[in-house]
Amino acid sequence: MKTILLKLRTLLTKDSLPHGELQFPIRYKLLLITSVVLLISMSGIIFLASYFFRKDSEVRVKENNIKINEILSLKVKSDLHSMKQDVHITASAILRNPNSANAIAKELFDEDQNFLLVGAYDASLNPKFEALNDQFLQKYDYQKSEVKELLRSIQPKLKKSFSGTTVIWNASPRFRHPILCLSFPLSESKDTQTILVTLVKLDSLLDAFQTSGPVETFLVSEDGSVLAHPDAKVVLSGINLNDLPIVERMKKSTVDNGQFRYESKDGVSYLGSFKKLGLGGVGVISQVREAKIFEEVNNIQKRNVYILIVSLALSFIVVYIFAKSLSTPILKLVDASEEIRRGNYHIELHATTHDEIGTLTKSFVSMGRGLEEREKLKDSFGRFVNQDIAEMAAKGKLSLGGQRKYCTIFFSDIRSFTAISEKLQPEEVVEFLNQYMTEMVKCVQETGGTVDKFIGDAIMATWGALRDSKNHAKQTVEAALRMRDKLIEFNQGRGTVKKPIIQIGCGINTGFVIAGQIGSSDKMEYTVIGDSVNLASRVESLNKETHTDILITETTYQEVKADYNVMSMGEIELKGKSKPQKVYAILGRKSDPNCPKNLGELQKLVGITVTKKGKK
Repeated sequence: MKTILLKLRTLLTKDSLPHGELQFPIRYKLLLITSVVLLISMSGIIFLASYFFRKDSEVRVKENNIKINEILSLKVKSDLHSMKQDVHITASAILRNPNSANAIAKELFDEDQNFLLVGAYDASLNPKFEALNDQFLQKYDYQKSEVKELLRSIQPKLKKSFSGTTVIWNASPRFRHPILCLSFPLSESKDTQTILVTLVKLDSLLDAFQTSGPVETFLVSEDGSVLAHPDAKVVLSGINLNDLPIVERMKKSTVDNGQFRYESKDGVSYLGSFKKLGLGGVGVISQVREAKIFEEVNNIQKRNVYILIVSLALSFIVVYIFAKSLSTPILKLVDASEEIRRGNYHIELHATTHDEIGTLTKSFVSMGRGLEEREKLKDSFGRFVNQDIAEMAAKGKLSLGGQRKYCTIFFSDIRSFTAISEKLQPEEVVEFLNQYMTEMVKCVQETGGTVDKFIGDAIMATWGALRDSKNHAKQTVEAALRMRDKLIEFNQGRGTVKKPIIQIGCGINTGFVIAGQIGSSDKMEYTVIGDSVNLASRVESLNKETHTDILITETTYQEVKADYNVMSMGEIELKGKSKPQKVYAILGRKSDPNCPKNLGELQKLVGITVTKKGKK
């Protein structure tokens, strides 16, 4: 890649080329295109400025909504707590001294003339005491019967307070003025026997919601009814706002605040936020029309669009002049690169210009031919050696010598291969061997292994030698089990002289080896050598006398015992080893419910028959 980049830089340098070869240098075309790009970029900046201005306005509105909600919620909560406290003090004093009820209530009414009623009621909603503000009734021309009728009509709502809940309700529709009904338990107990009820005029709360600017704020109750609103007519009507998405969101929200964009039922978009007071399910909501916020932003954007249209018109004229001379060869190069990506390196491409693109086209064709030759060599080489080794050799990463590696070695061999070969023609032997080897090699490659060599009908493979792997022992055993499964599938429909049933033996050992290029400087072979390799080969041959198909050594067993069911075959004397070696037969995966439970089930699964004398 570095060499290609250096070539391209050389090709794009005019002084390095023969005099007069470049008649139309691409640099001048690029200057012109760059000017156009800058013009378009400026237009993009205008749009980005509008976008960020819009976002900034939205953020400011949201922050403003939150601040308004916080301030109003503190104000409303403080006023409600103040009302509750005044009513509680008054009611407690009256209940302690019932004979002075009128005098005590009059003190509250004189202090705050907005109170219309203060009362205490038992579980049957019978009044323990009930005091009305006569001055309020006279001043606003209300009758006591109106108040009594209101209390009777809202008894179901008031009963909620006996479970310790504060009830806040808009009583304004029953009166000619904004009136709030507040009901709460006398004590903090959840099952109180006495509740306090008050009716109070909403002047102070309504004043708090008279905000200036485009933001509209209002107070809603637990059932979605308006308690306070900048428009007193809305409060007097007692309108329910459950169809407003922000109200529905507040009622369902598990947190006490939030904000989002929504559309009303008439299609008007709003930015709204809410803040729950944590008292009687009441919440403060603020909303502002999106069109009002972004009115100036939209005006700026319209002006920018007019500028952009003019700029694009001029740019189109300029770019069109050079489009054919510049875009056509580039598009051909793009098509050629796509063909190379698909593996078609033989491309028919000719330079049509005498500038840098023409020179680049010639270099591109030359590069494609080089890649084609390299791919042919790699493909041919990969058929005789492992693909990974072929790739390393192509990159020059293989050298004479080796290094010490801890890996797992695998040997497999076809049982009675000589007897099978005697009954077949040489061509038939090669055909069935190729079919068998194809399936077995897939199992090796799928588990990350490397086929080291084929020794007649035998396969030698390694895991963790060419490519480092932490689980090379487990991968090897997994490959052997896959070979077992593939061989069972391979043998289906076989059993004739021309198509004999195939049985194999596999030997696996884990240990240190010397892995690398072995041979001379003229001919090398990547392989592994060492005592661990010899032990794997010896273990493979033990399958004949143990009547098994997969045997592993003690070192491999220690690596895989947590994942596979095995059967110990005891300690066996091996040629070339001074001490007997422990070997184990692999029964199957522990996660496999159909795993053979003993040697007999294993032999039945893989088709190993044992005579009474112990011979297959």
